[in-house]
Amino acid sequence: MGWFTGIVCLFWGVLLTARGNYETSKSNVPRLKLSYKEMVESNNLVNFNGLSNSSSYNTFLLDEERSRLYVGAKDHIFSFNLINIKDFEKIVWPVSYMRRNECMWAGKDILKECANFIKVLTAYNQTHLYACGTGAFHPICTYIQIGYHPEDNIFKLEDSHFENGRGKSPYDPKLLTTSLLIDGELYSGTAADFMGRDFAIFRTLGQHHPIRTEQHDSRWLNDPKFVSAHLIPESDNPEDDKIYFFFRENALDGDRSAKATYARISQICKNDFGGHRSLVNKWTTFLKARLICSVPGPNGIDTFFDELQDVFLMNSKDPKNPLVYGVFTASSNIFKGSAVCIYSMNDVRRVFLGPYAHRDGPNYQWVPYQSRVPYPRPGTCPSKTFGGFNSTKSFPDDVITFARSHPVMYNPVFPINNHPIMTKTEVNYQFTQIVVDRVDAEDGQYDVMFIGTDIGTVLKVVSVPKETWNDLEEVLLEEMTVFPEPTAISAMVLSTKQQQLYIGSDTGVAQMPLHRCDVYGRACAECCLARDPYCAWDGSACSRYFPNTKRRTRRQDIRNGDPLTHCPELQRYGNQYSYNLEERIIYGVENSSTFLECSPKSQQAMVHWHFQRHKDDQKQEINEDDHIIKIEQGLLLRSLQRKDSGNYFCHAVEHGFVQILLKVTLEVIDKVRLEELLHKDDEGDHSKTKEMSNSMTPSHKVWYRDIMQLLNHPNLNTMDEFCEQVWKRDRKQRRQRPGHSQGNSNKWKHLQENKKGRNRRTHEFERAPRSV
Repeated sequence: MGWFTGIVCLFWGVLLTARGNYETSKSNVPRLKLSYKEMVESNNLVNFNGLSNSSSYNTFLLDEERSRLYVGAKDHIFSFNLINIKDFEKIVWPVSYMRRNECMWAGKDILKECANFIKVLTAYNQTHLYACGTGAFHPICTYIQIGYHPEDNIFKLEDSHFENGRGKSPYDPKLLTTSLLIDGELYSGTAADFMGRDFAIFRTLGQHHPIRTEQHDSRWLNDPKFVSAHLIPESDNPEDDKIYFFFRENALDGDRSAKATYARISQICKNDFGGHRSLVNKWTTFLKARLICSVPGPNGIDTFFDELQDVFLMNSKDPKNPLVYGVFTASSNIFKGSAVCIYSMNDVRRVFLGPYAHRDGPNYQWVPYQSRVPYPRPGTCPSKTFGGFNSTKSFPDDVITFARSHPVMYNPVFPINNHPIMTKTEVNYQFTQIVVDRVDAEDGQYDVMFIGTDIGTVLKVVSVPKETWNDLEEVLLEEMTVFPEPTAISAMVLSTKQQQLYIGSDTGVAQMPLHRCDVYGRACAECCLARDPYCAWDGSACSRYFPNTKRRTRRQDIRNGDPLTHCPELQRYGNQYSYNLEERIIYGVENSSTFLECSPKSQQAMVHWHFQRHKDDQKQEINEDDHIIKIEQGLLLRSLQRKDSGNYFCHAVEHGFVQILLKVTLEVIDKVRLEELLHKDDEGDHSKTKEMSNSMTPSHKVWYRDIMQLLNHPNLNTMDEFCEQVWKRDRKQRRQRPGHSQGNSNKWKHLQENKKGRNRRTHEFERAPRSV
């Protein structure tokens, strides 16, 4: 009884919080929450836990044709097999002792900074990769030979050809950078100096002179944190192709001169070669705009998520109009949260064709530029499509001058439907990464998001239309822990060919399948309620759904999750169904407390309890009062009475579907009679125990004797006093009984182990401690 009473005391301590959370909506919690241990034991996770002399597995390059994942880390470059990342090759690329010592003499940390952290890893051509690292605050680049064919099995560093990495890789490994290699030219957003103050967007390599953004001009870039870069066509003419950079930066408010963080999208033309007399070797087509991701607040004040963390482009049939998924966070002393917003490239282009931001007036405020805009419009690529200019070097001087002083657009880019598709607040984590997979299901296409967090978990979320396809509901399917210890996820990539997700962090790399249909359950209803586009009921199991498979038995309902409609075998049960109903028998002592545990597999299910007295056919729903308290984990019955004996049924309700999970038969034993009985039993008088012996085995009698030795009358002022008396009585009795047999000693040891374990189960019939 001691271990059970301890559990009651623990529940009492968290009861107020649990009761409040139980009544709230469960739509924003993951339907399934899988721990690291559960992921490993179910063969749904493969981990590379890193090398002892390496870290920072943050730079990813996916090669589907070779079935390889290339990863840049500290002093190493890895080539992982996409089928199983435990099969890998590695290249060791450290810095020289001289470079390391120079870095240390400059005041840098020899372990965390004075090494070669790989920041650039991209495909150069069909036989080589291009890689750059920090080189202990001396950036360096080289080529990696991978062979022409996958079967060549080549993975070798070209150590005879090293290049200066300035403008390609940052000096400081802590700085965020991004890069994109197109037609032999490398576009990079990085810092170009030792102190990390000269931030720029560069174009290097290739046959042309290097080009960059204007130097030391906060209107262009102001302490940016680069996130990603993408090539997006503007028209059918390749001359109009633009490179878009996504980053966050500090921006000065013209009214208060106070710092704020803005999420940004910027554009440059691929065929921009700088100006002729002004902006020589500088971008002439650079423009940037603010990305808005916010939710309405009280008094018309929006809550902004301005700290852009990651971007994913979901390609469509039209390569000019991919969907832009952005992950944002907001962090302050009073509010922390994360959000996902989706943007249309049509909206982005509309902003870049809108008014420019101009500082004017006595307070030097940002206002839309109202005067004449020179021709061709600044930001336009030189091509036959717009204006007929052959090169940016032929742009008129007034165009170059205007572009230099007006790099910012006045209007921001708002997300589709003007609000996030997902927000997450009041949780102990924030979003860091996102990848999206477009999945064909029985009733249409769905975008499934995989979102990484800063505690090493991955959220699997599907966008489901409510009334229209423009009004989306975000269904949080799973939350999976993918690393043994909490660590921020810093890289993610998805292989549609292998149907696998690869995750990077400072401590290692993880691999997990995109779908785990078997974890949803072994019945049609459970598979249908999961609402996972990857999975469907095939007549015998919840398995992977393939659109081309024509089988009448396949059942799937992502939009509504209605098993009654799609599982014919349920129709004869009405809206209540029991599958593999669990049954328990529990004994409780009068005036004590007991806890009936019932935790459905789905965290989004609401739990309802019904009570049926012995020899009574009718059931009645249990309502909460001073005697019965409902919490998320089950039902707490305080001060048991004989009338509480009967059958308790636990119902899980999800999307209107009711499933009976558990039947508990509770037997309440008269306390006074049992105390008298057990007292006589201790004196060796067994004459009055025959009636009880008929219903209790010897092991049960020993167990209940232990319960009664720990039990005190519960009419105390507070539960804390009750718990304290029970535990003191427990210790006192053990000190006063040194001559007990080895059997009793083992019995007390077992009780203590149960108490330490804080087993949530009450004194159940099946789980009673066995006599030794």
